[in-house]
Amino acid sequence: MLMDNLRKGFPVLEQYTYLNTAATGLLPEKVWEFRQDHDMDYFLKASILKEKMGDMLTGVRETVGEFFNCAPNRVALIPNFSYGFNSILESIDKPNKALLIENDYPSINWAVESRDFEVVYADMNEDLEANIIEKIEIEKPHFFAFSIVQYINGVKLSLDFLKKLKEKFPELILIADGTQYFGTEKFNFDESVIDIAMSSGYKWMSAGYGNGFMLFNESVQGKLSPKHLGFGSLQGKYKAHEGNFIGKFEPGHYDTLNFGSLKVAIEHIQKIGIDTISDQVNTLKEIARQRFIKAGLLEKWIAERKDFSPLFNIKGNDSLFGDLKGKDIITSLRGEGIRVSMHYFNTEKDLNQLFKALNI
Repeated sequence: MLMDNLRKGFPVLEQYTYLNTAATGLLPEKVWEFRQDHDMDYFLKASILKEKMGDMLTGVRETVGEFFNCAPNRVALIPNFSYGFNSILESIDKPNKALLIENDYPSINWAVESRDFEVVYADMNEDLEANIIEKIEIEKPHFFAFSIVQYINGVKLSLDFLKKLKEKFPELILIADGTQYFGTEKFNFDESVIDIAMSSGYKWMSAGYGNGFMLFNESVQGKLSPKHLGFGSLQGKYKAHEGNFIGKFEPGHYDTLNFGSLKVAIEHIQKIGIDTISDQVNTLKEIARQRFIKAGLLEKWIAERKDFSPLFNIKGNDSLFGDLKGKDIITSLRGEGIRVSMHYFNTEKDLNQLFKALNI
């Protein structure tokens, strides 16, 4: 597929150099059209439309499961990552020991720290993987909760490293946030060693706000005691006859607008091809990385990592951020610098606009 074709249906790209998917992903035209049609149906039909809610949510669950290679009876639909993660933490017996990464996404660290867990941390530096292993060996935590891709600097934990971790510590429960990762490359959940993976859909999945998902390994279900219950816990396929495990993460009435958007967004990704998306993302992130390294805009240890994401934190301040915004280049202030992120609908032209503005 021609790269220019990947930009079609995103009017924001005609107005801005949008390098901010790590904050908010763009809404594809197909998703927008679905949302328009859905709310017109709701406006005209009310409960007649909602009578089909169970069938629609089953379709969403099966689409998510197919895309990530996870059986639909192990897929829970959630409104966002934070809701899902908090419900997981409520399912884990306390007191217990948790391992976190220093300065990881606040919705991870704050949620764990606010509960009756003993918390230990792996330092975020050039020895990150070694730090994680050392902490596990010494502290023997019950679970390790982490982002696959760090939201501030884009540091990525490779799936190969996670497999080695699981081999070395098979009883350790791995709970992964994929919000800054899912949608950038192919991910096979059942071939990974992650016990619980979850994500919001509004970033790299391009599904808009108000939707997300959780993927469960078979073995982890017996180690959790989910407590949420409501009318939605029993409604629909894959729930009651499965011991009602996933239903306990779906207690209420669900918004078919938002979850339908997730289904259409995944279908959009499938139409383009996740390999096509990954190829474009890999091309752009390598160009960006090399240019940022040459200009001395990246921390040395981050620049030298073998596996990296299309999310970078470059040296810069409020003034530079304002200058970029004034030139219609959309980025984010995060941590000590400016976060730049590129997805499949971006092009080398977008990067060149950024490089020109940065004088590099």
